[in-house]
Amino acid sequence: MASLESLTPPVDSDGSRRTVWRWLLRFLAVVGPGLVVAFADTEAGSITTAATSGAQFGYKLILLQLLLIVPLFVVQEMTVRLGVVTGKGHARLIREHYGLGWAWVSLGTMLVTNVAALVTEFAGIAGAALIFGLNPVPLVLLAAVLLVAVIFTAKYKRAENFALALCLVELLFIPAAFAAHPPLREVVMKGLFGSQPLGNYAYLLLIASNIGAVIMPWMIFYQQSATVDKGLKLPDLHFARVDTALGAVFTQIIMCAVIVTTAATLFVRHIPVSDAAHAALALEPLVGRFAGVTFGVALIGASMLGAFVVALATAWAFGEAFSWRCSLNDGLRAKRFTGLYAGCVGIAAAIVLIPNLPLVEITVYVEAFNGFVLPIVLGFLLVLVNDKRVIGERHNRPLGNAITFALSGVCVALGLWMAITTILHPGG
Repeated sequence: MASLESLTPPVDSDGSRRTVWRWLLRFLAVVGPGLVVAFADTEAGSITTAATSGAQFGYKLILLQLLLIVPLFVVQEMTVRLGVVTGKGHARLIREHYGLGWAWVSLGTMLVTNVAALVTEFAGIAGAALIFGLNPVPLVLLAAVLLVAVIFTAKYKRAENFALALCLVELLFIPAAFAAHPPLREVVMKGLFGSQPLGNYAYLLLIASNIGAVIMPWMIFYQQSATVDKGLKLPDLHFARVDTALGAVFTQIIMCAVIVTTAATLFVRHIPVSDAAHAALALEPLVGRFAGVTFGVALIGASMLGAFVVALATAWAFGEAFSWRCSLNDGLRAKRFTGLYAGCVGIAAAIVLIPNLPLVEITVYVEAFNGFVLPIVLGFLLVLVNDKRVIGERHNRPLGNAITFALSGVCVALGLWMAITTILHPGG
C-alpha cells in the first residue's frame, strides 16, 4: 500500500509552500500605513467617545462600531489607491491639479484641526498620568521629547516600527475588556440584536459622535503620504488594501472592547464618565487594579500614536504642497519638514500644560469642528479619485461612487449635526 507521503506530489507541495511564503513576505514588506492610520483613529477623543457610549447605553452601540468598518475601509482604500498609482501625496495632488488657492483651503482647515487634535492627544496623556498617581507635566514633556526624537533620529522604517509598537500597546484595551468579565450572551444579544433607542436625543448624539470619529481629516493626508514615503507602487496595491482592511477591522474591535469594558462595569452601576482617563479610574474599585492600569497604558499608547500620526500628517502635507524635502529618510536635511512637525508637537504640549485648561471641553469642540472640515477633505478625495488625469484607469466606477457618496453623505451629515448641536448646546 502506498504511503501518504508517496501520494503527495512533492513538487506541488513545495511550490505551494513557497508561494505562501512569498505572499507572506510580500505582505509584510507592504504592511504598515493602513494599520498605523487605523489604530491612530482610536486616539484619545475616540476612546472617550467609546467609553461614554458604553457607560451611558451599555452594549447597544457595538453594532454601529462593526458597521463602521465599511466606510472606514472605503475612504482609506481610495486614499491608498491614489498614493500607489500617482506616487504623490494628497496635498501635492491638490496643488498640481487644482492650484495653490485650493491647496491653501485644504491645508488651512487641516492645520487648525490638526493642532487642536494634537492638544486632545496630549490631554489624553495628561489624563492617563492621573491613573498612575503621577504629575502630568513630566509625562507630557517626556512624550513630546520622545515623539520629536523619533523624527530626528529615525528613517521611515524605524519610525513605522515605532508606530506599530504603539499599535500593539493599544491592543491592551482587549484584555481590559475581558478583565471586566462581561456576560458574553448579553454582549451578543444586546450589542448585535438589541433594540435601538433612536428616539433618545443623547443616543443620537453618541451615534453622530462615533460616526464623526471614524473618518478624521488627517487620516487621508497621513496614509497617502506614508504610502508614498514607504515607496509602495501599483503592484503593491492588493497588499496595501489588505493592510487597510485589517486596520479598519482592528480599530473597530478596539472601540468595541472599550464599550464592553465600560458597559460591563460603569453602565450597570449608573456611573457616568467625562473622559477616558476618568473611565479608567472608575474601573479600578470595580474590577481591580489590573483593568485600570491596562486601560491607562493603552490610553497612553493611543494618545502617543494619535499625536505621532497627526503631527506627521501636517508636516507631510505642507512639505508636499510647497515642494520641501519631506521624506523621513531625509532626516535633519528636511529642516522645514522636521521643524513643522516638532513645532506642532511642542505647541500642543505647551497648551495642555496651561493650568486649569478645560481639556474635556476642548476635546468635545475639536470633534465637533471635525464635522465642519470633513466635507472639504472628502470632497477633494472624491474629486481626485474620479479625475482620470490624476488616477487614469484606476478611477472610481459608478457603483463605487454611489456607495462612496452615500457613505460619505451619512458621515458628513451626522458630523455636521453633531458639530452644530455641540456648539449650540454644549451642555447636551
